[in-house]
Amino acid sequence: MLTKAVIGDEGRTIELGWKDGTRTRFHAIWLRDNALDDKTRSAGNGQRLITILDIPAATKIDAASIKDDALEVSFAPEQKTVSFPAAWLSANAYDGDAARQPGWTGEETVRWTKATMQNSVPRANYAAASRDRAVLRQWLSAVKAYGFAVMDGLPTESGALCKVSELFGYIRETNYGRWFEVRAEVNPNNLAYTNLGLQAHTDNPYRDPVPTLQILACIENTVEGGESSVVDGFAVATALQAENPEGFRLLSSCPARFEYAGSSGVRLQAKRPMIELGPDGELICIRFNNRSLAPTVDVPFADMEAYYAAYRRFAELIEDPRFEVTFKLEAGQSFIVDNTRVMHARKAFSGTGTRWLQGCYADKDGLLSTLAAIEHGFKEAAE
Repeated sequence: MLTKAVIGDEGRTIELGWKDGTRTRFHAIWLRDNALDDKTRSAGNGQRLITILDIPAATKIDAASIKDDALEVSFAPEQKTVSFPAAWLSANAYDGDAARQPGWTGEETVRWTKATMQNSVPRANYAAASRDRAVLRQWLSAVKAYGFAVMDGLPTESGALCKVSELFGYIRETNYGRWFEVRAEVNPNNLAYTNLGLQAHTDNPYRDPVPTLQILACIENTVEGGESSVVDGFAVATALQAENPEGFRLLSSCPARFEYAGSSGVRLQAKRPMIELGPDGELICIRFNNRSLAPTVDVPFADMEAYYAAYRRFAELIEDPRFEVTFKLEAGQSFIVDNTRVMHARKAFSGTGTRWLQGCYADKDGLLSTLAAIEHGFKEAAE
């Protein structure tokens, strides 16, 4: 609840007081740009109807008052009055502490290890998620928070994995097709199509942009071995940073190069750090795939030895059993991973029996959009 509003800096800023004793400041130009009236934003979709050039550069707050737990502000020289709900101001306050340490993540991102996740793998039944929005919401929330989740009860038929992506979005088609087969082949163009074990990795780091979600669905699995495992790349990056801050800096500031040329007519290349941070230091992406790593040429000579030492230690931590959660997919089961965060791996399996999985890619914006829409609907119903 708002308790006071004090205009400062000759109208260029305003300081708000709250019932809990905290204070937050806002700039006049920021408030005017984010005005909620129907002349500034479309009532239908919330998009801005004006540009920054439509706002006077000398915009100031001429008057301000608190009415019904909302801030009413009059802007000069436009002589425009706008109301801002207190809850909206609180949710969008930017007057916080100093810059955070590089590698931070938001509160909704939950980092995990084997100890915290092995016995609590998030999962849902496909039929239940299809008919019950509450079940789907819980499953999508788990993917958002933990970066992966399992789904049971899929039909054991080719293409069934598409049903998972259709719960929240669309398949992202690539040179591998709408989906791809994951089973042993003779002379495969990708090591995934053998019975060899695969090191924990993220998929397709040679693409720009990288696919942000991957779905793997099991149609048949009668082999010995072949267990799937997942590793939280954010947790591993945090561990590396704690013991080797300089190594973390090198892997997050120097780009690696990734390439793929395994199919006729396809040559994919991308250049991004193994640990990617946003401009404000937020940890946003892990790219780790030894099979497609090209020669690293964007590291200064003086730093290359230290860079490789950090790369080796990062790989050791990724292989550390403390970070690995393992499960075996049975027919009719699938799992989804956030391919910008969670690495997946596979144990070697026997040459007898059949292991038939199918994989596809999708994008996280669809998943997050569907989740936000469900949560908004639940909130409206509660109100």
